[in-house]
Amino acid sequence: MKKGQLSIGLVCILLGVILSIQFKTVSETVGEGVLPTQRAQQLAADLKKLQKERDDLQKELDTLESKIKQYEKGESDNNSYTEGLYNELEKYRTLAGYIDMKGPGVIFEIDDPPMDVQFGQGNSIVYDTDIIIQIISILNSADAEAISINDQRYTSFTEIVQANDHLEINGVSVGPPIVIKAIGDPSVLESALSIKGGIKYYLENNTDYKVQLKQDQNVSIPKYRKIKNFTFAKPVQETAN
Repeated sequence: MKKGQLSIGLVCILLGVILSIQFKTVSETVGEGVLPTQRAQQLAADLKKLQKERDDLQKELDTLESKIKQYEKGESDNNSYTEGLYNELEKYRTLAGYIDMKGPGVIFEIDDPPMDVQFGQGNSIVYDTDIIIQIISILNSADAEAISINDQRYTSFTEIVQANDHLEINGVSVGPPIVIKAIGDPSVLESALSIKGGIKYYLENNTDYKVQLKQDQNVSIPKYRKIKNFTFAKPVQETAN
């Protein structure tokens, strides 16, 4: 009888220690006196506030950029030499991806399979970054003039990094569906992607991804918003022969 009571006592002590550790862990994670649901609501409110601040700052930046452009254009109208410099500046801004673009092209959408046919973590387009990079290469070879991925402008400085269950593109988190837009000759771009044995054929016949490719006469691609500063690379000065 005493052995049974001793066993029960040891079990009770062990359960008490476990509950104490668990309570301490929860308190440290969500904050003392704060329920997990309250913490989630607080985080959601903070996120919404930060998103609004970001959007407000972006609008202010767009307004300032628009004013700068008006000043530059006004100066160029008064001087033919300045006008030439302004046109050159606009050309290089376009090549670098720092100008919003609009025109005919294609929209290529890739979405994950329905949940009932997914079998593990790897069955998501966010884990197949090679496919996305291959699509970009195909579009470039078909003379695409501007490309975006989920409204993130693709440039020579764009990074595509898989992070947990999403992608980081230009430092922005994106997830499925992955929508790739390209401006150029719609027929040429579509043919390059849908050729038999090509990337669209592969996705439709060898994966469970949902794929949609269509031409569009009014594709909008936003500008690249990150500023690239050169620390190590220096321009080479041309010397006269």
